[in-house]
Amino acid sequence: MNIEELNPGDAVYAACHIYNDGSIPSIPKDQLLAHPGARGVLLETGHLEDSPERKIFLVRFEDEELNLGPATGCWPEELSSVAK
Repeated sequence: MNIEELNPGDAVYAACHIYNDGSIPSIPKDQLLAHPGARGVLLETGHLEDSPERKIFLVRFEDEELNLGPATGCWPEELSSVAK
């Protein structure tokens, strides 16, 4: 399934390492949020005001203990709809 066709509540997987770019103030900048293959849940799909043509996906990824981490904004190329 194409990542653009997913709905809130669907499972997604990190396609690459995903780090905090500084937009999550409660954790250190550059902290690893998800490793490739990490499972997450799609919360919302939207776009940034200054880039309305590009979709962004709000995702919470599981850690090693299966706890959901903070909501993280991801670009489509950072996600996959299938486990790898």
